[in-house]
Amino acid sequence: MACRLLILFSSMKSFLKSILCSLALAGVTIPSIAQDAAAPAAPAEAAAVAAPTEPTVEQRLGDIEAYLNNTARVTDGNSKISGPGPGHNAWQMVSTALVIFMTLPGLALFYGGLVRKKNILSVFAQCFAIAGLVSILWWAVGYSLSFGSGGNAFIGGLGNMMLSGVEPGVTGAGYYWISDTMWSMFQLSFAIITPALILGAIAERMKFAAVLAFVALWMFAVYFPFAHMVWATDGLMCGPLNPNAAIKAIDFAGGTVVHMTSGWSALVLCIILGPRLGFGKEKMTPHSMTLCAIGTGMLWVGWYGFNAGSALGADAIASNAFATTTLAAATAGFVWGIAEWVLKGHASVLGFCSGIVAGLVVITPGAGFVTPSSAVIIGVLAGIIPFVFVSYLKAKLGLDDALDTFGIHGVGGTLGAILTGIFASEKANSVVAGLKDGLLMEQLKAVALTIVWSVVATAIIAYLIKFTIGLRPTAEVERQGLDINEHGEEGYVD
Repeated sequence: MACRLLILFSSMKSFLKSILCSLALAGVTIPSIAQDAAAPAAPAEAAAVAAPTEPTVEQRLGDIEAYLNNTARVTDGNSKISGPGPGHNAWQMVSTALVIFMTLPGLALFYGGLVRKKNILSVFAQCFAIAGLVSILWWAVGYSLSFGSGGNAFIGGLGNMMLSGVEPGVTGAGYYWISDTMWSMFQLSFAIITPALILGAIAERMKFAAVLAFVALWMFAVYFPFAHMVWATDGLMCGPLNPNAAIKAIDFAGGTVVHMTSGWSALVLCIILGPRLGFGKEKMTPHSMTLCAIGTGMLWVGWYGFNAGSALGADAIASNAFATTTLAAATAGFVWGIAEWVLKGHASVLGFCSGIVAGLVVITPGAGFVTPSSAVIIGVLAGIIPFVFVSYLKAKLGLDDALDTFGIHGVGGTLGAILTGIFASEKANSVVAGLKDGLLMEQLKAVALTIVWSVVATAIIAYLIKFTIGLRPTAEVERQGLDINEHGEEGYVD
């Protein structure tokens, strides 16, 4: 009998041990039965090993709502979704790819089709080279000068040189739910296309070495400062983010930063460079409107990344920017073509292409700030005013703006910045409500500063290059074409 009781007691003891082990593995704290167990930790020691405070259910739900609404997280530092939000970040990645697609191959084909066939490869080479050069500058110091902290109202600091501190798993540099790395790449895509736009004004007559030297200096003198002044939280002209901004202007996707700086710089550079040999005497028609039309389509598609991507998330503002971009481009392309048909007797493909690009340019600064109905009005004006300049005023001024960079980007960008001040509405974007009073005057101030800065800086850089390495190739090289002489290749082999 005693033997049986001993066996039963041993079995019960093993059973209780297995239960206690299971509970321990499940995370359940079991008080020690033995009174001589280890003494409890001192209060200081307990605090030292205490786990970080977990967010409450309400906080976690608040973070989910913030993600869906593309607003700031509720929790501080201990969010369960502290990294980039997958949906918003994915749209930023797509938008970045679309903007790069605008330059390569969009802009290259658009400009390449408009030049003579002996110079098509020079356009491609310049676009590819600018993409590489600007990317290196952006990584080294450009991003930091544009958005780095520790600077002033005109230029950023040097704390983010070589993208130091820009991490893929961290957010906040650009917006709440997008990766800081993705923000830097999105802004890089803008930095690439902006100087590439200038190529249209000086096509077929500027040395490759001079192009690279000009772009390198121009990025430091013009682009980096304007990216900071308009879009950085302490920028001189960043009305939405800087309450102390000297000029409380708004620029959703680059009316001043991209189109005005490139357009007005293009005007100055083409004047200093001088017209192409034979300009006004020889026929200089586009060698392939087919390539130009294909490039136009690519620019239109890529522009959704440019404008809708500037909402920095897949939200209602991005949807509005997508709609306004579509309506303005379509309207301007139609109006330009019909105006040409009425006044010149034909509606050319070049006219439709020019009108579409003009509509895209003019809507850019207001894409996320105006309503779709306003976008239609903006599209009508974009199809008329740049058309008048390109078709009539350019010839009277004697400008060899070869591919109408100033006529579309300079005139169109300026028009867009002003119209944004007129049509911006809190119905499209709540940020407008606090800036509406006096906005048109602020836009005019931003326009004036952009023109003066771009013109003066470009003139200094252009003359510096002209009197050192020279701007133009020899007359013989220009007549034979830049492709074979500058790049050792031909776009077309008979």
